[in-house]
Amino acid sequence: MVGPFSTARLVLRTFTLDDLDDVWAYQRQPEVARFMSWSARDREQSRRSLAQMVREDGLRAEGDCLALAVVRRDTDRVVGHVELVWRSREHRQGEIGYVLDPRHQGHGYATEAAAAMLRYGFEEFGLHRIVARCSTRNAASARLAERLGMRREAHFRECAFVKGEWRDEYVYAMLRAEWTRARREP
Repeated sequence: MVGPFSTARLVLRTFTLDDLDDVWAYQRQPEVARFMSWSARDREQSRRSLAQMVREDGLRAEGDCLALAVVRRDTDRVVGHVELVWRSREHRQGEIGYVLDPRHQGHGYATEAAAAMLRYGFEEFGLHRIVARCSTRNAASARLAERLGMRREAHFRECAFVKGEWRDEYVYAMLRAEWTRARREP
């Protein structure tokens, strides 16, 4: 089990089944599901999703996902989640993802949580390269990757068939050396 990690305003910790009300609060919102592979979820679908995230508590083998609840320290409420998927042992590569309840957007929480996950991936887990993917229509997610210092490496045209239509995706990436260099700059 990994974590918890603390940032200035957040705690990133593994999920528990007691997080259902908070998780359902954001997973049921159409605007959250808009750019995801899943549609807005009912309570039972969120319960199953949460049960999966509870099991995603560490990176033990290539392909594993570490899903962490994003908890506001001032309210002790789960307001979203971040994840790190171990994509390649040989090439030391991972992929991050993030979801935040729209009621808590616009305050830098997603950036703070995703930066903590990058730090874990590079500094503690020893990854060489981490990517983030998003729909080209998801301008907020693209801006977040750019705020993190990730660079856009690709624009894949019609690369995924999601919810009955072809979707374009951006791929952002960062190398460990870039992460380290950015942390040293004033």
